[in-house]
Amino acid sequence: MRKPAQTRGRPLIEKRFAEGERKLHPVRTRTGAGAGRAAQAEAMPAPVKREPRAVIITEGITVRELAEKLDIRAKELLKALLDKGVFASINQALDTQTATTLAEAFSGIVQVVSFEEQQVQEETKKEEQTGNLVPRAPVVTVMGHVDHGKTSLLDAIRETEVAAGESGGITQHIGASEVHVDGRRIVFIDTPGHEAFTRMRARGAKVTDIVVLVVGADDGVMPQTEEAIDHARAAKVPIVVAINKIDKPDSQPERVKRQLSDRGLMPEDWGGDTVMVDVSARTKQNIPRLLEMILLVGDLRELKANPEAPASGTVLESRVDKGRGPVATVLVQNGTLHVGDVFVCGAVYGKVRALFNDRGQVIKEAAPATPVEVLGLQGVPEAGDQFQVADEAKARHIVEYRQAKLREAALAKSASGRLTLDQLHEQLKAGEVKELPILIKADVQGSVEVLSEMLPKLSTDQVKLKIVRASVGGITEADVLLASAANAIIVGFNVRADRKASEIAQQEGVDIRFHSIIYELTDELKKAMTGLLTPVLKEAYLGRAEVRDTFRVKGTGMIAGCMVQDGTMKRDAEVRVIRDSVVVYTGRIVSLRRFKDDVNEVRTGFECGIGISNFNDIKTGDLLECFVIERLAPAAASA
Repeated sequence: MRKPAQTRGRPLIEKRFAEGERKLHPVRTRTGAGAGRAAQAEAMPAPVKREPRAVIITEGITVRELAEKLDIRAKELLKALLDKGVFASINQALDTQTATTLAEAFSGIVQVVSFEEQQVQEETKKEEQTGNLVPRAPVVTVMGHVDHGKTSLLDAIRETEVAAGESGGITQHIGASEVHVDGRRIVFIDTPGHEAFTRMRARGAKVTDIVVLVVGADDGVMPQTEEAIDHARAAKVPIVVAINKIDKPDSQPERVKRQLSDRGLMPEDWGGDTVMVDVSARTKQNIPRLLEMILLVGDLRELKANPEAPASGTVLESRVDKGRGPVATVLVQNGTLHVGDVFVCGAVYGKVRALFNDRGQVIKEAAPATPVEVLGLQGVPEAGDQFQVADEAKARHIVEYRQAKLREAALAKSASGRLTLDQLHEQLKAGEVKELPILIKADVQGSVEVLSEMLPKLSTDQVKLKIVRASVGGITEADVLLASAANAIIVGFNVRADRKASEIAQQEGVDIRFHSIIYELTDELKKAMTGLLTPVLKEAYLGRAEVRDTFRVKGTGMIAGCMVQDGTMKRDAEVRVIRDSVVVYTGRIVSLRRFKDDVNEVRTGFECGIGISNFNDIKTGDLLECFVIERLAPAAASA
């Protein structure tokens, strides 16, 4: 039965009044049991200080994981974050700074490591306990000055012909391959020798066990030779010297040994500890002895790995393949990589869809010290990134955290790079700095890195080079539109533009410069910036044809059955073979036929048979771009 309305709220009011009275007169309320409780609270000791605890913090650690490492409740961490004004959930990733501060507040002794370093530490502990280490093949990096015969020496060892297809006869990418000697393996990494590729050579030295320093017997020690010695010493790896070109009449091996001994590399036959072998890449003289010395030095180092561990390694090179997507060349350094493994690779993760060995053959797994091409990446990793097999959920979490950090850094950089009106007014008033925006496209990630670092260094007091974008792959319509908006020139290094991109570039007036040798590119930019660009050689485009079929003719070689798409194909003109927007060969048209007749030229819309000098690897779908080099007077060239 309901109480009357006038008495319904009276008990509540009386209760609140009594509470208010106790607050007003606290002395009177401390009687009986209340006084005992107050005395007990005053006698309670302060909270016991926690014992220091070692805590390893990795990238993207969550509140829950940090609480488990500190052995406290997650709500204590959440309260500490809330006191600092940070609202977080239990599964939220913390940046390294915040996680370190929190851990130290709860008596944590913090050690910050990357995800890959933590995996290596865990595997090292397991290996010490289980003893699963077995001998592995040595990884050998070939270093030295440009044109001293590094790739030719590797060709003699591998019985291949890599140098024949390289621009200007210099190596511009890192290549990795295996060689089998008396049932044992040696893994070779060929690093470029030109000074512009210092970073790539340094990266090669980081993954290597032994450095083979190639020195030309006719040339002696050169600047990049000394640089290679420095890289090898920094990596703390032994050096085996191959004194190449001893078959040449002007070779002086003893002079080379004297120069090397002055730089701290004393030959064994002079009482030192550096193995030196006189070799000839052309005649293959002393090649077996060089391989024997490499294996001997490798045995002395007692190289071992655990094939049962999750695979880890280093990305040597990466690129975008039109048919296969992102492709990375990886050196597996520990563990075994299997098809289907989930991996983290810098700020990229993926699942291994296929593995290819150094000869392009499909394999199911890659043991320690094996270079492989990996398919299945979600993006293009940076060359030099660590490669680590991991649980899929962990891999996704780590990569999402790293990508978020990269986005934050990019936004901060772009915000700081914006020009204010005051700065613009000052520059216009002083007439100071002009900018030359450049968009870089290259065939592999290593070349992109090198160009991105090297080209801004060419800036002068009057002109500053600014990189608008640097990426892997052929020049596309989107690249041309970006260059047009930014008023930039496009530098294509060992790549070409597709037909649509070329047409838009012509309409928009975007300048595209194609290069395949890096020092020619830098020389051209230097001259352009100082106003001295007066070329006497100019490339004139003639036409383009698509390969529809191929025929092998006895005594002639491979003939490409083509349809001329535009322009004219001429006999004895220069021709580029373009496959997936990448130049694979440059040569000369030596045979041009219409049906059974030899002709001098074939125009748009007609079919023809084309033979290219010293090149038989023509495939259906290739594009043949015909051009001539015109010699112009300096005045005409500069016009």
